[in-house]
Amino acid sequence: MKFRLSALALLSATAGCTTPVAQVSPPVPVGVASFNMAWAGTEADFTTHLAMCTAVEWCDTRPRRKQGETTPSPEAIATARRCEAAIDQFAGGARQAMQIAPCNAYKGRNAADTVTLANYQKKLAGLRATIASLIEKDGVQVIAFQEVKSDQVIRDVLGVHAATFDVCYAPHNAFQTVAFAWNKAVTQKPGQCASRTELAVAEDPANPANFRTVRPGLALELTIHGQPVTFMNVHLKSSCANLKANGPFPARTLDDADAACRVLNRQVPALEDWIEAVDAKSPRFVLLGDFNRRIDEEAAETLAPMQVRTDGSDPAGPNKKDGLGYVASKYLWQEISDGKPTLHQVPLSSLDTGCKGFTGLDHIVLSDALKALQTTATLTSRKVPVVNEPRQVIETSDHCPRIMTLNL
Repeated sequence: MKFRLSALALLSATAGCTTPVAQVSPPVPVGVASFNMAWAGTEADFTTHLAMCTAVEWCDTRPRRKQGETTPSPEAIATARRCEAAIDQFAGGARQAMQIAPCNAYKGRNAADTVTLANYQKKLAGLRATIASLIEKDGVQVIAFQEVKSDQVIRDVLGVHAATFDVCYAPHNAFQTVAFAWNKAVTQKPGQCASRTELAVAEDPANPANFRTVRPGLALELTIHGQPVTFMNVHLKSSCANLKANGPFPARTLDDADAACRVLNRQVPALEDWIEAVDAKSPRFVLLGDFNRRIDEEAAETLAPMQVRTDGSDPAGPNKKDGLGYVASKYLWQEISDGKPTLHQVPLSSLDTGCKGFTGLDHIVLSDALKALQTTATLTSRKVPVVNEPRQVIETSDHCPRIMTLNL
């Protein structure tokens, strides 16, 4: 016997039975910060610095120009070279000397005798208080550091929070490198760190004997809200910052003949390849750190694709290197955010009272996929002041931390 249910009977039979609906949990808010800590090392690192600079009478390895001079005099160049030789002799060689902070590293002193361990300890105390405020007041859970010597100094300045944070850093052949600290509770799987040594390009690629390189990058992959997210920490070559002239800082594009711009130019393809590799693997990523470039000025320029490179080629296409690694790139931002992938700068909404130091160099940039997760239409970040004691001789830092809350 066959049974046929009417529509009404079928509706009655299924009353009260509903199809389960997958519950989508809301995004997890995660505080993120980028903080350049200005030649931060351990007390032992500083003690070595102090001994070296005392031995060489606080000389400077940079040739000094007198007022009105466009280039240093032969005498100034000779003086700087004698200083460099004395430092190398103290350290046991040029490579070893690169692991010691130079004599002009710690600002704010009036005379050499004010650079004491006690004064450096105040700098460390200021860093410790600044980071404690980021964690306790601002809810920061992931911090990208620049200008640090090692993972040990990060643990030192984390202070009472060292037990709840994991740390990694990018080993480098010079004092300054980059590092991360992250709250262990923010990730469902242990964090994975990887140095990006391809960003550490040679200062002088035409010299086969050159061993001086700029800083590497560092990637940190965390699992947040069940999905991977990659944080990419950079500290790019300095002294080629401005697209628009500002006081003593000239306007320069990356094809400029200036030596610093030439180094930054050779970092462009390495950075772009890294971004594209991360995007292909996991499109949720954050690029942050000290770019040493006003990419906000670049982004404000209205440029046709053919204007981004000197050869007129499309920035979304291959970027050909010459024999020394130079490329045709004139603009950093238009190269890395060329639509493959598209990136989004997080603008600075406010500068907290008391925040001094460099502006326009530290940035936070989001991938397109990560921007889509944010619940507010307008992305914002802010800078918060570092902690300094009154009349502190060695300043805590010449950068302010840049922070934001991300929905992940």
